Amino acid sequence: MTRGRALLLCLGLFGLGGAGYAGLRLAGVDDAAAGITAEALLIVVVVIWTGSYLLRVVSGKMSFMEQRRRYRSAYDSLTTEALRERFASLSAEEQAALLREVGQNDGEATP
Repeated sequence: MTRGRALLLCLGLFGLGGAGYAGLRLAGVDDAAAGITAEALLIVVVVIWTGSYLLRVVSGKMSFMEQRRRYRSAYDSLTTEALRERFASLSAEEQAALLREVGQNDGEATP
């Protein structure tokens, strides 16, 4: 979420509180009760909103984390495929030497 969207969301929440107060006043509720009721409803909305955010943080379901997982998965599969193609393009002797160098094989090349 960008700063602009966050500011607009906060202004919208502020406007929602004002609209709630005005609606309660139009319904005939006195000033003090309308203010307390509108404020209490806004506090409940903010607590639920904050709780849902904290739940997403704890569970790892935030959009950044999901995006990072998708990018990492795509990067890993692309890199693995490129390395397999490059390994397959080597001669049998080069494959065996490479496998010996990394300790994966005792001298026999496997594609």
